Amino acid sequence: MPVPGAFAAVGRLCRAGWATAICTNQSGVGRGEVAPEVVDAVHAECERLAAGHGGHFEGFHVCPHAPEEGCECRKPLPGLLLDAARAHGLDLFRSYCVGDSLRDLQAGRAAGATPLLVLTGHGAQAQERHPAKLTFPSVVEAVDWILARPPDGGGSVE
Repeated sequence: MPVPGAFAAVGRLCRAGWATAICTNQSGVGRGEVAPEVVDAVHAECERLAAGHGGHFEGFHVCPHAPEEGCECRKPLPGLLLDAARAHGLDLFRSYCVGDSLRDLQAGRAAGATPLLVLTGHGAQAQERHPAKLTFPSVVEAVDWILARPPDGGGSVE
């Protein structure tokens, strides 16, 4: 079930000129618990829902590996974000990484993006380790904050 307002928020970002991409660990694929086609179908539905609000994802970047495989792409390593940046011409130093886990925040930081924590999903578990000014109840409020920043401000946060 999507976070209420999440796809509308993606639409607002896109209409304001921001590129959006999904970077996700999907260890169930590597463990044989989930077929890659299921992950692809979920992403297609996300794209459809975002399009309904004028949004679009530049891409879906998936780490299908189980944690014990020791790959370079599994968050908290920055591999997925670096791949997304290369594939879509993104400047990670002027980007935000919105995530709901400590791994997401660590990957964003390691890639040079400003990590924003949302308290949906596993976010509450990472809350005490992240600055309150960069913590939001959901992606909706994180997007409000991004869109309220100066257009040239990029991902830098004082």
